[in-house]
Amino acid sequence: MILTVCMSPCTDVTIELDSLNVGKTNIIKSKKLSFTGKALNVAIGVARLGGEAYTTGLMYNENGYMFENELDKEGVNFSFVWNKGRVRENYKFIDSRSMLTEVNDVGQEVGKEKLKDVLSIVHNISARSSVTVISGGLPRNVEPEYYGDLVRAVDPRSLRIVDATGQRMFSALKEGVDLVKPNIEELENTLGRHIVSTDDMLEGCYDLLDRGAKCVLLSLGKQGAIITNGTNSYHCKSINVAVNSTMGAGEGMVAAAALQMERGAPLEEILRAGVAAGTATVMTVDQVSFTKETYNDVLSMLKVTRI
Repeated sequence: MILTVCMSPCTDVTIELDSLNVGKTNIIKSKKLSFTGKALNVAIGVARLGGEAYTTGLMYNENGYMFENELDKEGVNFSFVWNKGRVRENYKFIDSRSMLTEVNDVGQEVGKEKLKDVLSIVHNISARSSVTVISGGLPRNVEPEYYGDLVRAVDPRSLRIVDATGQRMFSALKEGVDLVKPNIEELENTLGRHIVSTDDMLEGCYDLLDRGAKCVLLSLGKQGAIITNGTNSYHCKSINVAVNSTMGAGEGMVAAAALQMERGAPLEEILRAGVAAGTATVMTVDQVSFTKETYNDVLSMLKVTRI
């Protein structure tokens, strides 16, 4: 079983426009609501690939039932710590060039007892999980060090995957992590350096390894991804596809990687599966995750090369 931990669920309001004109009236072409959150999307991706997925974390009384309904449809089991108020709302504006502009809410404050309850649930359920994925943001009153608390709460028999940036990532790395999955922009922002060449990318990954990661899966967008454990490094280039939206691509990559890690797959297969899922996600229309059919089609066309 793969457990995912979501501390910051959100309702994504995706609005399509011909163009986003600041300071002027804009006409909506289409509007879609998605009940999401990085770790929830990972759980859905795992379920769509046929894995057993379970998700936990924080949820909110006023509209949390809509998230439960969506997870039920996807075959994802769940158990949340409930809080007063509403799940935060994020607005995503997409223009005719597929340019994405995001306006994100910060969400409700959460009491210390609720945070302790989450740690208890993570400890208990991770004892039954082969892999535990911790990803996404935190409520506005919660310090980045809480990521370290979450990682420390995971049963030592469960592999730990973290998808976070900045101090949240650093806090998790101090506790030891089996895999982290930044993208190029996140790696640059986290390490405070400009990354251009493959050597730059590997040096950035090695920095994360030195800080406590056993493996780094670095997403390169259209260029695929790199994976390294410090001894062996590989690159998998993606295929050219029509990009409907980049939303959820990182979560798709983590979902597929988590399943491969659960199966004890080598680095090359973790990488290839991750790139296939990320690519399949950007090809999928009006869904927060990919379809298994598209994933399999893409996977069959991918090749991995040693760096």
